[in-house]
Amino acid sequence: MLIAFNKPYGVLCQFTDRSTPPRRTLAEFGLPPDVYAAGRLDHDSEGLLLLTDDGGLAHRLTDPRHKQPKTYWVQVEGDPDESQLSALRRGVELNDGMTLPAKAKRIDAPALWPRDPPVRFRKTVPDAWLEIAISEGRNRQVRRMTAAVGLPTLRLVRAAIGPYRIEGLQPGQWRRCD
Repeated sequence: MLIAFNKPYGVLCQFTDRSTPPRRTLAEFGLPPDVYAAGRLDHDSEGLLLLTDDGGLAHRLTDPRHKQPKTYWVQVEGDPDESQLSALRRGVELNDGMTLPAKAKRIDAPALWPRDPPVRFRKTVPDAWLEIAISEGRNRQVRRMTAAVGLPTLRLVRAAIGPYRIEGLQPGQWRRCD
């Protein structure tokens, strides 16, 4: 079984949390029993999370050797120029080494649901949206890449993993893919 889930902002990619106070988890969304997340999506990121009860499928979806591209819509602080986009396309030096080249382009603001809490708006600081596709999965990689080129991330939404897309799912909604 494969489930596409639109993970809301502020939800952990696990079913339990032992912290005090407890944080929101996947347990509150009525997902089928015995599924688990195939990969991660940060607490402060939103969008497509795939869940499965098939370990082999989870491995094929998450192992970098299988090169499943992950596509993100990223709201950044600043006005990206071609040199910043080119740097993302070449690969960026991070503290854990050079990233693989990404696909990166400027896009119009996608039609998204409101985020709760909303992204901080500042009249004097421009922002823009990028579409970034990577085939690696380092911890907070997209956020670290945009910061490395001088474009801090304000909002990050995963739009797709390989052929699986988020279209048609509101935050907290899920559908079977198989």
